[in-house]
Amino acid sequence: MATLINRKKPLAVSPLKTSQTTGAVLAFLGMHRSMPLMHGSQGCTAFAKVFFVRHFREPVPLQTTAMDQVSSVMGADDNIVEALKTICEKNAPAIVGLVTTGLAETQGCDIRRALGQFRQKYPQHEKIAVVAVNTPDFAGSFESGFALAVKGIIDTLIPDDRSRAGLRQRQVNVLCGANLTPGDLEYVSESIESFGLRPLLIPDLSGSLDGHLDAADFNPLTTGGLTLSDVKTASESIATLVVGQSLFPAADLLQQRTGIPVHCFGHLMGLDVVDQWLMTLSDLSGQPVPLRWQRHRAQLQDAMLDTHFMLGDTRVAIAADPDLLLGFDSLLRGMGSRTVAAVVPAKSAALAESCIDEIQVGDLEDLEKSAKAHDAQLLLGNSHAADSARRLHVPLLRIGFPQYDLIGGFQRCWFGYHGTQQALFDLANCVVAHHQGIQPYFSIYAQKPADETRVEH
Repeated sequence: MATLINRKKPLAVSPLKTSQTTGAVLAFLGMHRSMPLMHGSQGCTAFAKVFFVRHFREPVPLQTTAMDQVSSVMGADDNIVEALKTICEKNAPAIVGLVTTGLAETQGCDIRRALGQFRQKYPQHEKIAVVAVNTPDFAGSFESGFALAVKGIIDTLIPDDRSRAGLRQRQVNVLCGANLTPGDLEYVSESIESFGLRPLLIPDLSGSLDGHLDAADFNPLTTGGLTLSDVKTASESIATLVVGQSLFPAADLLQQRTGIPVHCFGHLMGLDVVDQWLMTLSDLSGQPVPLRWQRHRAQLQDAMLDTHFMLGDTRVAIAADPDLLLGFDSLLRGMGSRTVAAVVPAKSAALAESCIDEIQVGDLEDLEKSAKAHDAQLLLGNSHAADSARRLHVPLLRIGFPQYDLIGGFQRCWFGYHGTQQALFDLANCVVAHHQGIQPYFSIYAQKPADETRVEH
């Protein structure tokens, strides 16, 4: 069981955390014809939009209630009502995701009361779904904000009806965590479809932020993603698959509302967990595992054999959200590596069962000090960790959000046998490229020529 070290500093130096609000916005970007609305100042929204655009390299729809000095003190409910009215009239979205920022939460806003005022004042927009979620950015992290938004989507859009479970005998729900890339989601969909099942991804970023060129010249809303009509059929599926421990509470809510059985996975990296994933799909579909996955499994086994020489006993430092940290630690631990430094931006219940000795809630300065103290050989983190890796003179494998200095990093697939295989190759190449070699040993009994100067190491 891991020992969790709480934050001790009164400030963040080289911050690791990405806010809850940003995570919640990402969840709504996986819905079709969606418009996320941040209740806060214009600066909060602009900052989040910069993160998304630099990471995905795509236009991202995002609106703000534009709180100013007066509304921050006197109340900003009118801003919410006016913003919802404007969005509905100008853009006619299918869904609006209303999320709060630290400013709005500190001010003491009641977004659900403001939503009620909007519904009462503008009944002509009753067909436009609005999901309101409290996501203060002074608590939690990117991952927890995403999970809260998914829980809000389930609570608002999926009917509370246990009588319809299993009506769609080939459909399975999939709750997808914050750290799944569009490439990961494509693997999830492809693997489910290979068993003759229909995946219902909640939400589905593989269709909205996968880097495709849209036929339209301009669209103010999300293109692709999960439609409202589809999400309402989630109560008719035969099973719910959950990928990401942060979404386990959302899965519990879905099970309570629909009565559909749930199968939980923390991640889909590594031989054992992918085996379990495919066998679960085989049991649900009644079909054997396709031959191509068996071939991919043999290729991963060979890659594990090839890379264990480089990765065995490698000292690794990881800075990431809890789900991502636990996934990569499990993968590396299976290869014989040791996680000697681990930092997360916020607490999570899943961390208590980790095999890592110590996990610190902190920032990249904490990671850098711990990695240096334990002589780490490899660093895993987002693009913000590049400076720390440079100062430590160790290689960095970029994982998580955001990745703004790596082209295509947002699209990469880490899941499945092939995704795991490529991850092992990249990890091994990082170690080999920065390998300094074994230092020579000089015996104290060795005789040297008088004119030779011995170099001490």
